Parts: sequence; structure tokens; C-alpha cells
Amino acid sequence: MTSTLVMVGMLIACQVKEEVQPPAPVVEAVARKLAEHGGAAAERRLREWEEQGSPVAARELGLLYILDAAKHNEAVRLLEKAALAGDTVSANYLANHARSGTTVSRGDSERDMPMYVQLASQRQTK
Repeated sequence: MTSTLVMVGMLIACQVKEEVQPPAPVVEAVARKLAEHGGAAAERRLREWEEQGSPVAARELGLLYILDAAKHNEAVRLLEKAALAGDTVSANYLANHARSGTTVSRGDSERDMPMYVQLASQRQTK
């Protein structure tokens, strides 16, 4: 209960001060809410944070959109943006799908290689 109240308070603070990007747990909590219950307000908030440069918001939107065929290209763009901004979860997701043969990106295997290089440079053992 306390952690929920803290997250709600942080979300309100982020809404008041638009230029502040929320911490990753707040972004992930909003994404969970969107995944579980839907809601245009939660999606709009994630989109705003993504546009402000939050790699976590880009990742969470990408992971939500990847399941929707109509939003697939946008999902890939968001995941690539997050990965290139240093989000190892996104880089790992894209690299694993490229390695497994699952087409996530637009079929350019040379584009997937930077994800492996990035993961290696960040000392990600996977």
C-alpha cells in the first residue's frame, strides 16, 4: 500500500513538472497499469515520457506495441531507440529475437549486430 502511494505521488509530481523524467519503477508501474487495464491516460503519459527521452518509457511502449500487428513497426522503432539510449532490456530483447530467428526488426541482420556490441560493452553476460 505504501509503495503504491509513493508511486502515485511520484506520478503526480511528474505531471506537475513536465520536464522531469520519472524513475524507472514509476514508468514500469504505469506500463503495467496500461497492460492490465488499458487506458488512454496511461498510454499518453508513457508517450510523453518517451518523447522527453525516457528509454524506459520507450521500452515499455515498445513491449506493449510489439504484440499488435498494426503497431509492429512503431514497437521496433521504440525498442531500438531505447536500446541505443542504453536500455539493456531492450537491447537484449532485440538481440535475442534476432538470434532466435524471430523477425522483430525489418529483416536487416546487420542492424541487429550493434545490439550485441552494445550489450557486450555494458558487460551484459547474456
